[in-house]
Order: sequence, then C-alpha cells, then structure tokens
Amino acid sequence: MDAYLRRIGADRPDRAGLDALRDLQLRHLRTVPFENLSVHLGEEIVLAEDALVAKIVDRRRGGFCYELNGAFAALLRSVGFPVRLLQARVHGDGGELGVPYDHLALLVETGDGGRMLADVGFGDHAHFPLAFDERGEQSDPAGVFRFAETEHGDLDLYRDGRPRLRLETRPQVLDDFRAGAWWHSTSPLSPFTRSPVCSRLTGDGRITLSGATLVTTVRGLRGEEPLEDDAAVLAAYRDHFGLSLDRLPPDPRRAGG
Repeated sequence: MDAYLRRIGADRPDRAGLDALRDLQLRHLRTVPFENLSVHLGEEIVLAEDALVAKIVDRRRGGFCYELNGAFAALLRSVGFPVRLLQARVHGDGGELGVPYDHLALLVETGDGGRMLADVGFGDHAHFPLAFDERGEQSDPAGVFRFAETEHGDLDLYRDGRPRLRLETRPQVLDDFRAGAWWHSTSPLSPFTRSPVCSRLTGDGRITLSGATLVTTVRGLRGEEPLEDDAAVLAAYRDHFGLSLDRLPPDPRRAGG
C-alpha cells in the first residue's frame, strides 16, 4: 500500500478524515487512468483485491470501475477508512437504466465529514467525494450534484439536473460484481467492447485516447488530434497515461481491428 500511495503521489494520511479522502481521490483521478484495454487485449478481469492492486501498482495500469474502485477501496481501508461497496446502474441518455451491477461505487466513513460517496472509476465524474446523506445541491468542479431518493429506497445521483447513477444502498462484496464485469467485457451491447479508451483527469481539464484519436479538454475547450500511425498511438499511451504497451489493443471500429 505504500507503493500504491507513491503511485498516486500521496503521503500516508495522519488520520482518516475528509481532507485526506478528498486528496486521495483527486490524486487517483489525475494519475491512474480509466481504461478498458484489458477487454480488447484479451486479458482476464480478476476481481480480487491483490490482483487489482498489483495491476495498478506493479503493472502501472488503470482499469474500469470494478477494478479502479475495487483497488481504491483496499487502499482506503489500509489507511483507516471504513468502506462499503455499492452497486449502481447507469442512467442512459434516454433515461434507460443499465444492467444490474453496472457500476461499483464506494461508501466511505470519515471521522469528520460523515458518509461520503467516493468514485475513481466513472470517467468524467465528480472530482471530489460527495456527501452521501445530503439531499441538497453539492458543487464540484465537474458540476452540481444532488442525491434524490427513489420510491423503492434506492438513490438517484443527478449531475447538472440529469440522472447519472441509481445506487442501491445495501453493501456488496467484490464477488457480487463478477456478472457485471463479465457482461461489460464480453457483450456487444456494452460500451466497453466497442472500442478501446483511456482517460484521466488533468489539472485544467481531461485527456482521452479513443482508439487513435487524442482528445484534450482544457478549461472547457475541446480539441481532437488524429494520430497518424500505431507508433504514435503507443507513444500517446506512454507519454500521457504512463502505460508501456508492447502491442496496441485491437479497435473493432477499424478494418481488421
């Protein structure tokens, strides 16, 4: 876990308080990429804490929600935070809900801030943990967030007035997410099987490699740069995300991918 803290450029916190949680989440988002490359490289998704931490620390990789939040939960527990795993379903643009166990999020107890929803595995999302028991608006650099109770006891998380996640409040364990991880890594209906993507938060925006296109957002301004060949794509993985790959993940959108 000391190596994990070094990986994200963090010191071991003196106490498991809200400031420490905010710092750890932001550093994680800026350092460890959200990426689905294992899906396209044919690598097994192993939902076990040791394997998840080793992927981030030893292999210097990232992952998608089950991997990133699964590993982050282990890190938080190691520095004194009580953590529960929550399952969530993602709201689509048309209002439809994703499959059960669509997403893994973390409910974290802090000594001075109460219960917080922490998440380092949802791509473009809140930069800081959100107060789980607050029902008013919460401002974050990524927008205005709000929790609202549903008629069946779940919680909907809204961002800028639009529903993003439906959270079940019953705690889960990593094994509960195996079916969701399998579906997302194999189904043609999953967004993760359609193309490789790698993304992380930056100090002034976001940088994303989608297939062979490098997308940068700086202070709200978006730019796209098509990369000319495989060598340029491999260099982008290395230079922008710290990923040293020996081969490119196949892209189903490209001929022969």
